[in-house]
Parts: sequence; structure tokens; C-alpha cells
Amino acid sequence: MTAILKNFIGGEWVDGSGVTRNINPSNTNDLVGEYAKADKAQTEKAIAAAKAAFPAWAQSTPQVRYEALNKISTEILARKEELGRLLAREEGKTLPEGIGEVARAGQIFAFFAGEALRLIGEKGASVRPGVDVELTREPVGVVGMITPWNFPIAIPAWKIAPALCYGNTVVFKPAELVPGSGHALAEIITRSGIPAGVFNLVVGSGSVVGQTLLEHPDVAAISFTGSVQTGRKIAQACVLSTPMKKFQLEMGGKNPLVVLDDADLKTAVEVAVNGAYFSTGQRCTASSRLIVTEGIHDRFVAAVAERLNSLSVDDALKAGVHIGPVVDQSQLDQDLRYIKIGQDEGAKLAFGGELLKRENPGHYLQPALFTEANNNMRIAREEIFGPVAAVIRAKNYEEALAISNDTEFGLASGICTSSLKYASHYKRNSESGMVMVNLPTAGVDYHVPFGGRKGSSYGAREQGSYAREFYTTVKTAYTFPG
Repeated sequence: MTAILKNFIGGEWVDGSGVTRNINPSNTNDLVGEYAKADKAQTEKAIAAAKAAFPAWAQSTPQVRYEALNKISTEILARKEELGRLLAREEGKTLPEGIGEVARAGQIFAFFAGEALRLIGEKGASVRPGVDVELTREPVGVVGMITPWNFPIAIPAWKIAPALCYGNTVVFKPAELVPGSGHALAEIITRSGIPAGVFNLVVGSGSVVGQTLLEHPDVAAISFTGSVQTGRKIAQACVLSTPMKKFQLEMGGKNPLVVLDDADLKTAVEVAVNGAYFSTGQRCTASSRLIVTEGIHDRFVAAVAERLNSLSVDDALKAGVHIGPVVDQSQLDQDLRYIKIGQDEGAKLAFGGELLKRENPGHYLQPALFTEANNNMRIAREEIFGPVAAVIRAKNYEEALAISNDTEFGLASGICTSSLKYASHYKRNSESGMVMVNLPTAGVDYHVPFGGRKGSSYGAREQGSYAREFYTTVKTAYTFPG
């Protein structure tokens, strides 16, 4: 019988009030693990533990925080193959992608270990004679973290690491669909030497654990990554809470990749296929709109279809697999609904979109490529979050740019071109938080800011040194020596 893995509250592993079953999407007969579910009372206990631990942790030295974060990083990186296998098994991205994500989590903790030593203030002259002015940064308090299923260790890492780095305490709610990677990360954190209560893990539903974090007055800030609909509810709850909470939202994307006539065809195809379909398209930065100018359109479509036909869709743990399964039946059903919507809207399903059978039962979907789409179709405006992309024909660069910006989202965008003129213009004029030139839209560095504009993001950027904007508050102190 599989042992039920527990929550971590106030420095102790504790039983829950129910069980979450973690199922392998590559083989639905495979139970990855069972995880204790926290209820409202346990979530409140975790918040109380974090509040009690906050004053001492906030006053801890940069060296103490550096050593803890560096120890976490070291263990993550030493175990990246093992943890990557767990990640691939529970979420469905391929084993190389899973190992790569774990390595990124380790690198994030290493970066913020260094940031703990680099946080400095400012001192300046007052406009009043004899008065000194000091600007310092202080932690905000207890931070509630609500993370998604598609990056079950990297996204928790880029929230937890800066929170601890800057002296905050944490109550972490991983996605209930894939708790294994979050639980493994929590175990590593508990061995880092941080005091009891500084970090707490509570697995459970958004309606219980998430709602408790939103309602509780001792939670000072909420960092959330997930859907637009949920993000808006979180924003409203944080504004209406007493006291008001600081909040940071990373939500959806409908990311464009512009392909111009002068693009290198081979590069453009690889960029598009990687950005749109790898990780089963389950990335908020995925290139779901391929905006292609007329001179290269037909060659590009034919080459993309040929490349898709060469890809292996199979068990995420098998060698040589390019695309794993969709994460669960609910997400698969959503993907299939959108494929039908695209056909009903008049787009041409030029490749794929079929359910696939493999050796083991799983949620396998052939990557789908639509052509003859336009930017008013639902498949071009709504986030599908699956291996589905739509090609939109454009007359020229100017029309492609206009189509690119015609969206309620603004997370990532890309362009494939050999023209410095168009690349430079696109970087300046694309209405997105991140712009890629001859690179997939899905793929970012860990030491620079991550985030978007419009409906994709709200609040301070994540990752890099910009993370301090969310996890700290600025204090201005005046001194007159007398």
C-alpha cells in the first residue's frame, strides 16, 4: 500500500483531512503517489506558523539566508535526473524537458542565494540641511503562493526562492493535479536549516486552501500563476481584504510568432514547432498564433506539417519522444473542443488533432495545425493550452505586427526574420512583456524578469533582481543628528 505523503506545517509533517491521487498521464494505470489534503483549519495553522516565524527570519542575516538557499540549490541540482523523472511521470512533459526544468529550479535557488548578499539600500542628502535620508527594503510578511500544474517545480522555485531570500515566510499551495514535484521540493527545503514555520506546504483545492489564503488577515501577499478567470477573482479578493493584500498575477497568453518572407525557413519551422508544440503546448508562453507573410506562407505550412509528422508522441519517459501526453482528461477534452471550434469557424485542420493510442492508456493527442485562420476566430483569441496552433496569413510586416498586437494578452511574442530593421522595429513595437527574435517564444532565462502586459500579468515582474519589487517593501528613514 502506498504511503500517503504529508503536509508540512510549523516544522512538522502532518496528516491531512483527505487524499489527492496523483495519476501518470502517460499511463493512467500508474499511481504516482497519494498526498494528504489540507483543510481550512490546517491552512490556518500553516499561516499562524508562518506569522510566528516571520520576525526572526526577517531579521536573519544575509549569510544565513544565502546558506539555506545555496543548500537547496545544491541538492536540487544533484538530484535533477531523479526529480526530472518524477516531474515527467506526473505532468507528462518529456524526460529531457523534466530534467531541464529541475535544473532551472536549482539555478533559481542559486541565483537568489546570491541575491540575499546583494540587497543593499541607498543613502542620500535631504533637501533640509543636516538631515540624512536612507532607503531600505524590508520583507512584506507571510506570502501565500498558488502555483499551476504545467511547471510544477520551476514556478514554485521562482516564487519560494525570492520570498525566502528577502526574509519573508511562505505558505505554499502546489497544484492539486501534480503535487509530487512540489512535495519533493518541500522536502529539500525542510533540510536546508531554515527555522520551523518559515516554509509551509499545504496541498489542497483552490476553493479551500486557496480561499483561506485569500481571506486570512495575516497573509500579507499572494503570488499566483494560473488562469485569467482565477486571477481576476484573486485580485478582487486581495483588494477587498482587510488589510489589503499585495498581489502578483501571472495569467494567460495568446502568443504570436511572426514569420516574414526573409526568414530562414528551417529556423522558422524549428522555432514555431518548439514554441507551439513542445511541452505538449502546455506553456503560457507557447506560440499559438503563427502569423506568416504571403511570400513564405505556403512553404512554411508545408514544412511545419512535415516536421510535425516526424515527431514522436508517446510516453514521456521513453527515449526519443518529442511530445508527451496532455496532462489529464479534462485538459484533453478542452483541447478537443477547441479543435472542433476551429473547424466550425472555418479554419482548415491541415495536420493532426487526432487522439492517439499507445502501449499504455494515456491522454495522447496528435499536434494540431490550423491554416486559413483569422484573428477574429476563437482559436486565435482564447488560450487553448494544448498542442494546437493556428496559422494566420498576413500581407506584409505592417499587417503582421497589427495582428500580433490585436489580442487581450501580452505575455510573449516572437519574430523570425533576417532583417535587422524589422527585428528592431518589432522589439520596440510588440505589445508584450517578452520578445524573441529567431527564438521560440517559450524559453526564458532564470536571471532576468519574467512577465507580460495587458491581460497576461499584473503586478511586479517575477524572476531576476526585479523580484525584489514584490517580495520587499521600501522604507524611507530621515535622521537629524541633533
